[in-house]
Amino acid sequence: MSSTELPDTRSATADEAPRPRTARVAPGEELRSVALAGLTLSIRSRPPSRVGLPPALFVHGLGGSSQNWSAVMPLLEDVVDAEALDLPGFGDSPPPGDGNYSVTGHARAVIRYLDASGRGPVHLLGNSLGGAVNVRVAAVRPDLVRTLTLVSPALPELRVQRSAVPTGMLALPGIARLFSRMTKDWTPEQRTRGVMALCYGDPSRVSDEALGHAVQEMERRVQLPYFWDAMARTARGIVDAYTLGGQHGLWRQAERVLAPTLLVYGGRDQLVSYRMAGRAAATFRDSRLLTLPDAGHVAMMEYPETVAQAVRELLDDTGRS
Repeated sequence: MSSTELPDTRSATADEAPRPRTARVAPGEELRSVALAGLTLSIRSRPPSRVGLPPALFVHGLGGSSQNWSAVMPLLEDVVDAEALDLPGFGDSPPPGDGNYSVTGHARAVIRYLDASGRGPVHLLGNSLGGAVNVRVAAVRPDLVRTLTLVSPALPELRVQRSAVPTGMLALPGIARLFSRMTKDWTPEQRTRGVMALCYGDPSRVSDEALGHAVQEMERRVQLPYFWDAMARTARGIVDAYTLGGQHGLWRQAERVLAPTLLVYGGRDQLVSYRMAGRAAATFRDSRLLTLPDAGHVAMMEYPETVAQAVRELLDDTGRS
C-alpha cells in the first residue's frame, strides 16, 4: 500500500444518527475515519465557504481532541479549508498500531496524513502537545507547512510551574493507574470541571451548553479501555522530548522552522509558563506574538474570535509577501 493512498474513508455528518462511542459532531461539521497502514485517524472538517481556499490542519493537546478547535473553525471558514485531526489514542482515533505515543510518533502521524491526503502545504495550527508536534513537523518537513500557529506550545522549560507537575507525573510508571483508582468514583462533571479549572484562565466563561458537551465527551472518553494508557504514554513522550538535546531538541528544531509563525500565550496558563513567550518569539525566525493576559492554556477555546483574527492577519500578511 502506497503512503499516498487513503484506502478507507468513512463519513458521518451531524444530521446522521451517531455511531456508538463516536465523538460529538457539531452542526456544520463532518467526522470521518481515515485508515492508513497501522494507523487510523479521525478527521473533523468543516466545509469552506467557497472552493479553492488553502488547506489548514488543527492539532489538539494532551487529553484533548479535534473538538477543541470547533469554536475557531467556523470563524475561519471563509479563508481556509479546515480540518482537525484526533491524534492516535485521542478523540475518536484508536491507539496507534505500534504503540508509539512519543512526540515524534504523533508528528509522524500528522506527516503521514498530510502525505496521504495530498493537502500539503497547509496552514498548521497546534495547541500544547499539538504545538510541540507541529514544531517537529515544520522542522523536518518544511514542504508541508505554509504557516504555523502555536497556542501555548509544549516546549521544554527549565523551571516548570508547580501547577503543571501533576500532569507531568502521569509519565511516571503506575501513576496513571493509581490516579484511575483514586478517581473511580468521580462523576464526569467533576472530572470535566477539574480539567477546566486547570486549562481555562476563567472557567466561568464556559457556557452551560459547552459544559454539557464537555461532560458528555468526558463520559465517553473515560469508558475507553485505552484512555489512561494513552494519557500516560503521551505524557511520558512529552517528558522524553523535553530531555532530548542536539538536533532533535524541540528548541533547536524551532530555530529551523522556516514558516511564518504566530505564537499565542495566555497570562493565566497553569501548564505552559507565560514567561516562555519571549523566548519563543526570539527563537522562531519569522514570528509574531499574541499575548492574552486573562487566557489560560486553551486560548482558542476561551477567546476564539481574538485567536481567529490573529490567524487571519498572519494569512493576509503571508499572502501579500
